[in-house]
Amino acid sequence: PGSMMDVRSLSISDPDRRVQDRISKLTPEEIGYHKVKSLTQDGNPLSYEVFGTVLKATLAEPIPPYGLANFGMIWDAQVPLQIRRSGRDNKEGIEFTMTQWYPKIAEYDANGWHADQYVGREFYGVWGDFEVNISIDKKYVLAGTGLLQNPKEVGYGYAGHNSGRGQKGSKRTWEFKAERVHDFAFAADPDFVHDQVQIENGPLVHLLYDPKTANVANWRKLQEGYLQKYFDFMSEHFGTYPYAEFSIIQGGDGGMEYPMCTMILGGGESFEGFTGLFVHEATHNWYYGVLASNETLYPWMDEGFTTYAEERCMQHLFGHEGDPFEGAYRNYVYIDTNGLREPLSTPGDHFNFNRVYSISSYSAGALFLNQLQYIIGEAAFARTMHRYWDTWKFKHPTPEAFLRIAELESGLHLDWYLSYYVDQVKSIDYAVDSVKHVHNGTHIFLRRVGDFPMPLDVLVRFSDGSERTYNIPLLSMYGYKAEAAEMAQPWPWTHPTYTLEVPSGDLQIEAVQIDPSNRMLDIQRTNNRWTLPEQAVVEP
Repeated sequence: PGSMMDVRSLSISDPDRRVQDRISKLTPEEIGYHKVKSLTQDGNPLSYEVFGTVLKATLAEPIPPYGLANFGMIWDAQVPLQIRRSGRDNKEGIEFTMTQWYPKIAEYDANGWHADQYVGREFYGVWGDFEVNISIDKKYVLAGTGLLQNPKEVGYGYAGHNSGRGQKGSKRTWEFKAERVHDFAFAADPDFVHDQVQIENGPLVHLLYDPKTANVANWRKLQEGYLQKYFDFMSEHFGTYPYAEFSIIQGGDGGMEYPMCTMILGGGESFEGFTGLFVHEATHNWYYGVLASNETLYPWMDEGFTTYAEERCMQHLFGHEGDPFEGAYRNYVYIDTNGLREPLSTPGDHFNFNRVYSISSYSAGALFLNQLQYIIGEAAFARTMHRYWDTWKFKHPTPEAFLRIAELESGLHLDWYLSYYVDQVKSIDYAVDSVKHVHNGTHIFLRRVGDFPMPLDVLVRFSDGSERTYNIPLLSMYGYKAEAAEMAQPWPWTHPTYTLEVPSGDLQIEAVQIDPSNRMLDIQRTNNRWTLPEQAVVEP
């Protein structure tokens, strides 16, 4: 109570319904804390101060580039009653969801230290190799980040049993190792059932759930081909999962990603809803877990890219027709037309409204990719996603790093796109003003209504039923997308109007449509169309 997370939840106008005022009501026995007892560098005691959720230490000796230092810490901790993510005894009866459970070093990169207070949003961490030994009462079954080194010793049977054979006393020790991860999480419960599925050309997947509170049918059905199709789809379109194992764990509080595992709810009535939760949280292991951008500054690079892949994957798994991003588009238009948009460069904790944070990070982040595909073409976009993965995994990429990959694969300049989309809140709105038929041709008059300039695909339908699509790039792109069939003159961003000259011969143009694929974030699509009036005049 009184922490930044508590006060933020009490003061924001639309608090997270899972938090609200619950922190303020915790008793001393229910709160969580870390109390550091000692901190050393290479055996030398360090002085330190604690500021909220951050401990600042003065080094005994500087650490030069590529230097080494050995830090030792002893601390006491109390596991809180679970409010969000981490804690004990949650509403689904899971006894321990152990996330954010240890003092974690802040990331130091080209921009210096990222000593961000934890207010409830996203994370940014240091790559490392973990060896974690957990001594716990023998009744518990564990799962989490990394590879269990002693499954037989702890009775972690691969048929779902948990015998604890060969152990003496009331406790046993679970030994985990994890390489090239930036966090370590686990969960423990005496009632966990353990299933597993070996993915062909993929990881061994562990599934742990409490049959008393989980929808067991959903957990079992997920194993019947859906896991294989999921990992196959992700590998084909975005990159191959790089670890030997992955765990899906009933954590009891929404869904939350951690390296090599995800915590999800037990699963309600809907199998598709349960699968969607799994797909979203598992896909975070690509963008949160392995690419690992600074989510504190760029939550849209994780949540948005994950949502983009999730929507495409769910369409594949369940065979849905239509545009999977139509809901995201409606969300985007809602905050845009109601004056609620904030720049995507707003740090995650600092949005004025939780709802605007969610739409900006999830919906707008996904639409950043969907619209980029429209700009550079489907083939270049597909290559971009794979090259981004291959180039930047385990390296904490920035927005500029991703955009540079897209530029290399498309041959187009795209700095304007990142600037308008991420740092500004200008709107996209284009209109077909009029169409004038002239001798042996037609002039189509287009207008940029909004202040966000974009390249245009313009579909033209002729009186004989034939169609032609023209691509009008921005002059700032210095080129055309490769799949542009009919290339028109570039449109400078300074010019509010544009005339598209279409050779039509004796044929009349019956209809014109801007962005026939509906991938552009035009906030008013009604003015994107023109149809031939009943009384048309052709000038000599």
